[in-house]
Amino acid sequence: MSTPSERHTGDPLRFTVLGSATPYPAADNPCSGYLVSGGGARVWVDAGSGTLGPLQQHVRLDRLDAIWISHLHADHSADLLTAYYGLLYADIRLEAPIPLYGPPGIADRLAHYLTNGPDRSPVESAFAVRELHDGHRAEAGALTLTSRAVAHGIPAFALRVEGGGRSLVYSGDTAPCDALTELAEGCDVLLCEAESDLAPADGGQVHHTPEDTGDTARAAGAGRLVVTHVGRSLTPEQAVARASARFDGPTAFATPGTTFPLA
Repeated sequence: MSTPSERHTGDPLRFTVLGSATPYPAADNPCSGYLVSGGGARVWVDAGSGTLGPLQQHVRLDRLDAIWISHLHADHSADLLTAYYGLLYADIRLEAPIPLYGPPGIADRLAHYLTNGPDRSPVESAFAVRELHDGHRAEAGALTLTSRAVAHGIPAFALRVEGGGRSLVYSGDTAPCDALTELAEGCDVLLCEAESDLAPADGGQVHHTPEDTGDTARAAGAGRLVVTHVGRSLTPEQAVARASARFDGPTAFATPGTTFPLA
């Protein structure tokens, strides 16, 4: 992990899209994952299938200041399994476990998958696990991380990252809900999912439609909207166009490999 001497407080807040596909990786797009950087700190936000590879184009695993996981569906968390092996059993000499913020039960879930014998896998040797709750706050170097519980049918969280006077809010996976809108109030960039083509007729909604994504951005007064986690029944262009019809600010798609500065 970074030492204080390695941090650069003038380093502006930004995020890089490692992947944005759902529910499984596309040929040219891993599942959900982002590298959020600022003030010399680096946080891996969601570790969906296939994101560990592109993450290493930007930072070594042992140079991360934290990992933050929105929920335990595989398209947001599966690469924690391979990261575990990289941290403990390969070419990395980990000085201390990496802070891992995730939903309740995340440590035992990882251990269940990783244990192959009578002894529980030592997931805590790789990750210093801290369970999220509604309103959870943490510091990762120069960055402040605030989490809110959101509506996804399982324990799930959205994230607000603040640093250098700027703010990024990431929806994770969720239906439209007051908690996300409140968390995103006045943010510089809202990174918001748009998985569903249509809202379900029975009311059991667990994702945003593109129109919902635009509505959430407008209601929160976000400066910019980046649409992510677009379902297979939509193209990114369709999702952006539909969200833009409900939000007047700049709107883009979370294209893998793209870095979005918040300056």
